[in-house]
Amino acid sequence: MNELRSWVGSVSRLLSHPELRWFLPGALVSALGDGMSMVAVAWLAVQIAPPDQAGVWTGLAVAAYALPAPIGAAVLARLMRRLPASRLVAADASVRALSLGAVAALAVAGLLGPVGYVALLATSSLLHAWGNAGAYTLVAELLPDEDRITGNALLSTFSQAAFVVGPALAGGLTALTGPGWVIGVDAASFAVLAAVSRKVPARPAAAVAGTSATPATGGWRTILDRPRLLGLIAVTCAFFFLYGPVEVALPVHVAHDLQGSPGLLGLYWSVFGIGATVGALGAALLRHRAPWPVVVSIIVGWGAALLPLGLTDAVAPGLVGLAAGGLIYGPFTAISTALFQRETPPQALSRVLAARTALTTPATGLGTLVGGPVVAAVGARPTLLASALLTIALGGSVAAALRLSALRTRFRGRVRGGHGCAAARPEEML
Repeated sequence: MNELRSWVGSVSRLLSHPELRWFLPGALVSALGDGMSMVAVAWLAVQIAPPDQAGVWTGLAVAAYALPAPIGAAVLARLMRRLPASRLVAADASVRALSLGAVAALAVAGLLGPVGYVALLATSSLLHAWGNAGAYTLVAELLPDEDRITGNALLSTFSQAAFVVGPALAGGLTALTGPGWVIGVDAASFAVLAAVSRKVPARPAAAVAGTSATPATGGWRTILDRPRLLGLIAVTCAFFFLYGPVEVALPVHVAHDLQGSPGLLGLYWSVFGIGATVGALGAALLRHRAPWPVVVSIIVGWGAALLPLGLTDAVAPGLVGLAAGGLIYGPFTAISTALFQRETPPQALSRVLAARTALTTPATGLGTLVGGPVVAAVGARPTLLASALLTIALGGSVAAALRLSALRTRFRGRVRGGHGCAAARPEEML
């Protein structure tokens, strides 16, 4: 009960914050628009592609809406890394609003071709790693440490909720008006985010932290100098890579093994999205727990939740497992981001978070690419089972590394006679 009261108080402080009370609604609106584009982007590609090339152009369009973000994180680092967090969000939102607005206008006018479409989508996502980093950096700048996980949780909850609500809204609106208008709504949502982000005063990170300005250090160098951050990124990449095959195997499992309909596939993803939304919002309840054990529990729990899909063709256990998996996975973004906020110097935080996105975003895509041949070779259900078992093994390996690190620290403390330092924090892994 005390934990719940503390959580309610933390949320109240966020919603009444003089700057976040404008920014958070803007982030929610843009997340909802992005959720709608999950349907509209692919549907528009199918409509404008040559009939015999629909699959190729749809794949290119979906990839172009996400994958250029890591390129932008690396290539534009020199230009973007000196911008304050609120301006990073505004820059990304502005580019998305303009690019998607152009897509919408050309599509409605009947002037959009597949090559131009993919190019505009790629442009729209070029700064997205920086925009995402800016949002979480803004939370770290504006909030005390005790409220940061709550702030992270609200941002990740918006994304998870949009995954549930956005496609449903897009389906109805696309049927009524066409996908071009839906993408126009997405463009307008990013215009709203750009406007509210510019209302947040720009502040240098060093000034916020109360430290003197220091020479800008690249995000990559900061990560390499901090083994715990590098370890967390490696664990996250492995976790996302092992999830990737699920996006290939689950549709094949539903269509071939279960002889199911697209509606059943949608139900699987809906229960996952609902669970993830609840889990993301509940991440704030874990803010007083040691973060590394929570990360390990999430990884192992997600792997265990996949087991019903890999062990049986029965629909009900798979639905329950995926709903539980969403609930377990939901806090992951908030908790792992809090670790970065805690371990990174304030003046380097936006660059480190952008570098993290550049490394972790392709991991799921690479896992998806690997998943295709694996499903073809061994089948959908065995692929789901392999993903579950390997994910559990990953969590177990991280737990073993945590334990080994604690034992080493305790041994060093005894050797040096510093028995008061013998107990190692779980965060001292790697």
